[in-house]
Amino acid sequence: MLTGIHHGYELSNGVGLVLQPELGLVGSSILWGTQLPTWSALAVRGGGRWDRLLAVWSGAALAGVLVHFRMWPLRRSRWGLPVLAEAEGLEGARLTAYNVILYVWGVTSTLAIVRDLPRGRRRWALVGLATLPLQSASAAHHFAWLGRQASVRPAWWNRATAAT
Repeated sequence: MLTGIHHGYELSNGVGLVLQPELGLVGSSILWGTQLPTWSALAVRGGGRWDRLLAVWSGAALAGVLVHFRMWPLRRSRWGLPVLAEAEGLEGARLTAYNVILYVWGVTSTLAIVRDLPRGRRRWALVGLATLPLQSASAAHHFAWLGRQASVRPAWWNRATAAT
């Protein structure tokens, strides 16, 4: 669910959607509009049949959080936690809210792995975590593409980078 909140927050703030450079806005909307409800339904259903897949997806979600903290400059919060000092064209209260979303997303992904999955299935989260280099490369490509799109074809979904 937090993956969807993250994606929705980015899109509504003019950062586009994950995999939009490869699939377009419609294609990436269809992908996430299908995958995220499927993930939620399988998690709610339970029963163990889909535990490996849920572990992989949860590991990939955690990797998605980590990408942000690897990619953007950090500062320390008043509690000593690393937070994004800048990211994706977001500023002020929008960046503060984004940091909260990232932390909640990371915590819920971790809890899904350690609390909701049987011990023998948790190792499958490592497969999802292993997507970190691919997600990092995809994010770098996304922002290079987003900046070009914002300069040649400004739109509501790329407005965060239009001025940068």
